[in-house]
Amino acid sequence: MISSRKLLVHTCCAHCTAYTIEYWREKGYDITGLWYNPNIHPFSEHHKRLQAIRTLSEKMGFQLEVVTGYDFHEYFRQVVGHEDERCSICFNMRLEKVARVAVIKGKDAFTTSLLISPHQEHQSLRTSGEWAANQNGVRFLYADLRKRYSDSRHITKPLELYRQQYCGCIYSEFERNCLELANRL
Repeated sequence: MISSRKLLVHTCCAHCTAYTIEYWREKGYDITGLWYNPNIHPFSEHHKRLQAIRTLSEKMGFQLEVVTGYDFHEYFRQVVGHEDERCSICFNMRLEKVARVAVIKGKDAFTTSLLISPHQEHQSLRTSGEWAANQNGVRFLYADLRKRYSDSRHITKPLELYRQQYCGCIYSEFERNCLELANRL
């Protein structure tokens, strides 16, 4: 089926992206992925996830755009001193960029693979997506894909892609390590 509906999908990691791409393709969208994740730290982690998403793009046959640069300075400028609101700030930062790129690239709408993760704050994601859409004059497509999270993992497991152990930001890495330490004690 040839589609004239063009969707830009923010890609956070290969494992969340796989089913997200399938879902929107089944809905008739021509998919382009967009990598923009200045929240992912350290840089070596950012690089591993980017390489995994590039491999997934090749295997699944979708175009991948990569925002040049690594805006970690801007990420920290916005988050430091507001750590309790870091997820909302991060969602706003990333989805606003995705919305701007969607307009520049002539896409009909945008969404994010974050919507499949059971670990993300969905209402905050939805609010950020709708805000970014209103700021840029492009539609945000929301779908609660959390029940399909394991389907996405089943798609990527045979591909032997890098699988991260935390959300991406240094704060989530610290929280994960503290939880592991507490569980060991």
